[in-house]
Amino acid sequence: KWKGEGTTQNLENIVIGRCYDYIRIINPAVGEKNCSQIWEAFKNAFINKDPCSILPKDYELFINLSLHTIPPNKSLFWENNQLLVNSFADRGRRYMSLGDTLFGFFGDFLNWCGQADSPGLDYESCPTTMECENNAVESFWRMASITYAQHSSGVIHVLLNGSADGGAYPQPGFFADYEIPNLQKGKISQIVIWVVDDIEGPDIDSCGTNSVKILETRLKTLGYDITCTDNNKSVMFLLCLD
Repeated sequence: KWKGEGTTQNLENIVIGRCYDYIRIINPAVGEKNCSQIWEAFKNAFINKDPCSILPKDYELFINLSLHTIPPNKSLFWENNQLLVNSFADRGRRYMSLGDTLFGFFGDFLNWCGQADSPGLDYESCPTTMECENNAVESFWRMASITYAQHSSGVIHVLLNGSADGGAYPQPGFFADYEIPNLQKGKISQIVIWVVDDIEGPDIDSCGTNSVKILETRLKTLGYDITCTDNNKSVMFLLCLD
């Protein structure tokens, strides 16, 4: 048994339903997608394989089938504040975070893995990232993050948690390791960083200090025009509301 929780029950029904929900209701602008075919490509990335030897490139067909345009100026990257990002982005109405794309929405908050030499899913347990990095879920999100960064354009927004243990800009982290290196410099006019503390949370990190300063320096060195704001009012209103 692995240490992680097993595959989410009814995974196939959930993700195919999410796919139709997305193309019919959430974002019909993406056009027709073959949801059954997308599920098959997703499943074939990891079934019948050792659950510790799944690579991001195994999801290439899935990504190609589910890919769509990310509107300019709508990209919202983040670390350590997923629920806040979900409410702030509002399913693509305000921003389109990775979880608001079809390929990100497909896997959001779900768990899955297969078993070597078996066509079934493992509902008992799946490997955690501590047990092995090349597991089905970790590799999925690496591929999704890389794709999301490559297709982002215009003004890019990054929402970081100033109260997070270890700093607002984690290294290693998805933003540091998979998203920044895959941004297409020619398509990006500006990067806007928002550092928001939890309500009544510690103020561990702010613009120009600690890990945020490391991030700012990295982006400036790469030649990006950046701005950074502490405790953006709109986001704070949402936090207060919650």
